[in-house]
Amino acid sequence: MYFEWQGAHPVQLRCIDKYVETPDTMSIKLAPLESQLAALDSIQFDFKPGQFITVGVEIEQKMEYRAYSLSSIAGESHLQLTIKRVEGGKVSNYLLDTLQVGDSLLALPPSGEFNTIDHPPVRINDNKKALLLSAGCGITPVYAMAKQWLANGADVDVQFLHVAKSAQQTIYFDALESMAATEKQFTLSLLLKDASGTTHPQGRLDKEWLLQLVPDLMQRTVYLCGPSQFMQDTHDNLQALGFDMNNFFQESFTPVSSTTESERDDQVEDKAVSVAVEAFGKEVVAQQGAVLADTLEAAGLPLIVACRSGICGSCKCKVTSGSVRSTSLETLSAEEIEQGYVLACSSTIESDLAVQIG
Repeated sequence: MYFEWQGAHPVQLRCIDKYVETPDTMSIKLAPLESQLAALDSIQFDFKPGQFITVGVEIEQKMEYRAYSLSSIAGESHLQLTIKRVEGGKVSNYLLDTLQVGDSLLALPPSGEFNTIDHPPVRINDNKKALLLSAGCGITPVYAMAKQWLANGADVDVQFLHVAKSAQQTIYFDALESMAATEKQFTLSLLLKDASGTTHPQGRLDKEWLLQLVPDLMQRTVYLCGPSQFMQDTHDNLQALGFDMNNFFQESFTPVSSTTESERDDQVEDKAVSVAVEAFGKEVVAQQGAVLADTLEAAGLPLIVACRSGICGSCKCKVTSGSVRSTSLETLSAEEIEQGYVLACSSTIESDLAVQIG
């Protein structure tokens, strides 16, 4: 039986395992609470390879939410996250240092357009070939994609190209080498800054390395994830090589560009507007041009804002009257947009509003 998520509302999951991947990275396994399993033999999780979940933990008496890609595969009885330590990272470092096996946290349903179900490999010359291209902790979603294809016996030739500082800093290093040794349809290419003690090449990814490591690049569908500058450079290199960008997909947790204060002053008057949330009996006053999510949070309303980048969809709400200006609609369907749904973190208030949450 598949695990049942509660719509857009968070559910509790418990940590059942936690182990080191690299000196600054750990994998955490999450499963349903014992009470959720009481009447069932087993529960499986369903999601699209490459997607993420948003988790919430209480830190200093405040709920904090962050999105993490799934590194497990669909059909298993647990979800796995692989999390890297971040300097000043409140939630990531809490999960690494404080969360213990047996502890619970909140989780929102799997989400994300970067996946191999909505964007399957293109068949070229009667072959389906994929290039999974990553750097750093961007390896997580593409690793899940590769594992799912292999587990399902999918008819996909998979090349996995990962860029890292060293073998010791390569997440899933042993698992990747094992997959390359045992799976005929899986080819591994690691490009390391320091390749000491390995047979892998050393260098910085550029157009020449792309063609050398992936000679049939033009016949593949590319899935890219990694630091923003790495993704931008790789995107530019692919374009320069004449790659068909219709066969290119990338993940991005980079915040959308926002309107500057001076630009906002040119577009709206500095005046007060009202924001009504009838279901909670709230009507608050805000400044025209204010971010909708900030206004709702300040009023103590139960809005989950996980990324403030318009990519995770946790802050979706419906504007039933009035108008907002949105810089991202990325996770919303055409039908939801038609119905008036917006992402509160990426919407500024233009007039008096009436809003539905949840």
